[in-house]
Amino acid sequence: MLDVNGIEVIYNHVILVLKGVSLAVPEGGIVALLGGNGAGKTTTLKAVSNLLHSERGEVTKGSITYRGERVEAMSPPDLVKRGVIQVMEGRRCFAHLTVEENLLTGAYTRSGPRSEIKLDLEKVYGFFPRLKQRRGSLAGYTSGGEQQMTAIGRALMGRPEMILLDEPSMGLAPQVVEEIFEIVKGLNASEKVSFLLAEQNTMVALRFADFGYILENGRVVMEGSAQHLAENEDVKEFYLGISSGGRRSFRDTKNYRRRKRWLG
Repeated sequence: MLDVNGIEVIYNHVILVLKGVSLAVPEGGIVALLGGNGAGKTTTLKAVSNLLHSERGEVTKGSITYRGERVEAMSPPDLVKRGVIQVMEGRRCFAHLTVEENLLTGAYTRSGPRSEIKLDLEKVYGFFPRLKQRRGSLAGYTSGGEQQMTAIGRALMGRPEMILLDEPSMGLAPQVVEEIFEIVKGLNASEKVSFLLAEQNTMVALRFADFGYILENGRVVMEGSAQHLAENEDVKEFYLGISSGGRRSFRDTKNYRRRKRWLG
């Protein structure tokens, strides 16, 4: 469905951020893009959705193909119309609009009858019952979890085939993170929406994803099925400081991070 092949991304004509990143998202799949802060996850999503130009970034090498069509030169609105929608890091709700008004902005590019939009709105409320209770509240006064639900619901109003989901767990309590990921899994199963999600919470992401890629310094350093990555000793030690011998000290973990066995 989505094929990213050896892309390089440069900001301000000088700063090389992505260095030959390749990944694929199959139809109906959930693919996790993992890595620490600054690894290049958000840049990868923005390269796919063509939002780099607003930050003086550009894809200088490689190709991005969606359903067999090169899309790296396509405008973001055209990509949205083809079904590729990004949910930005930090929710980015319109704080001065109500929850329902935020959701309706997601249908802005659609040209169908209002009755279809109303039906889709009720479907979103079916996935997010809490939003129906808060539909008249200003989005800026709702909780972080409710804002994340609003952002995902707004994307659903555009009838996406693929959602690029950036750091959905950021700033949320563990219980809310679990709820958000359960909803993502449900949307994937019932609506057949494919997901490419960038996430620092490695273990939660791998529990819900089918496949994962680990980025470090703008390069893919490891890839595999979610189960394989979740059971990999290097992944567990690097992200959680846990090895087969049990939890290690912070100093040991720091030394391990310098060794980076998987890059050897």
